[in-house]
Amino acid sequence: RDAVDIRAVELGTYIIKNNATVRAAAKAFGVSKSTVHIDVTKRLCSVDPTLYEKVKLVLAENKAQRHIRGGLATKEKYLNQK
Repeated sequence: RDAVDIRAVELGTYIIKNNATVRAAAKAFGVSKSTVHIDVTKRLCSVDPTLYEKVKLVLAENKAQRHIRGGLATKEKYLNQK
């Protein structure tokens, strides 16, 4: 395994353990969101298919909740302006 494969596994593990978003994982590892997304959707599939399936479920859940988090963030923004 090369460093990129290892990083993909570490990112996948982090996302599962922390139920993390792509953005949160990117911040924790100091890489871009694009890098995290490519690592856990494309590379992880060939490196560790079992982990990939688990990560896919977490990311699908996060995507389903995305609009709710966005609405809460907007609400918080306007509450803090008052």
